[in-house]
Amino acid sequence: MKFFSSLCFAALIGSAAVAITAADAAAPAAAFTQTADEAALPKGQWTPIFNGKDLTGWTPKIRGYPLGENHLDTFLVVDGKLVVSYDKYDKFSEKFGHIFYKGSYGHYRLRAEYRFVGKQVNEGPGWAIRNNGIMVLGQTPESMTLDQSFPVSIESQLLGTAKAGENRPTLAIMTPGTNCVHKGKFTEAHGISPDVGLSFPLDQWVNIEIEVNGSKSVKHFIDGKLVHEINDVQLDPKYGCGGGAEKYIDDQIKAKGKMIEAGSISIQGESAPIEFRKIEIMPL
Repeated sequence: MKFFSSLCFAALIGSAAVAITAADAAAPAAAFTQTADEAALPKGQWTPIFNGKDLTGWTPKIRGYPLGENHLDTFLVVDGKLVVSYDKYDKFSEKFGHIFYKGSYGHYRLRAEYRFVGKQVNEGPGWAIRNNGIMVLGQTPESMTLDQSFPVSIESQLLGTAKAGENRPTLAIMTPGTNCVHKGKFTEAHGISPDVGLSFPLDQWVNIEIEVNGSKSVKHFIDGKLVHEINDVQLDPKYGCGGGAEKYIDDQIKAKGKMIEAGSISIQGESAPIEFRKIEIMPL
């Protein structure tokens, strides 16, 4: 998703809002309950969630197409890698896509190796060059509407550079339909720069980890080094992206409160080809 400004965020909302924490949410936040999918995995051990052979366990949702339809083979497995590919596209046409791993997860570490490859598809947004993401604490793919571009979630943004030396730090936080606390201050900013900026050129494999502790925190690591942390992850009742996301947020707030304790995991496709050669999860 675009950093600091996307299709849906023309302006940031004022900074006078007060942080919503688990203790003072408008409605009582549901206590975290480990989902059946998460509970089925061995706690404290790394488990591959991409088998290197096919997309078993993963389901695509591409804007304008029903859940499960892999438009123009956007998501593929090639030579043991999960690939976001635009080889069959003539132009992008705002076909923002995500591929969701089965189930819902709240307390875990996710680690992956990724690299950007090739060129952006024709008519892809200028902000999306070498730009994709991994979405955590997200809404279910079944709850997304046909034309919804992004799931309500926290996005761990993946960026690549065109050449060595370019300053384009990876692992910023993007917040489609969400808010959080950063460095002790509540923020409604759509994009939050990483606390430690590290940039990587095209074709270089990058080792990342994302640690999710329910609404308490989301942390980013590169090669084991902590580069970013946010806290008090919560729904944004003022979200204005359209596509039905507002109803999902409203329903969730009425049922559980604003705090997000668990959600989906998905990989984004925003017009930039990218490869993943390892994706693993470890419940905490």
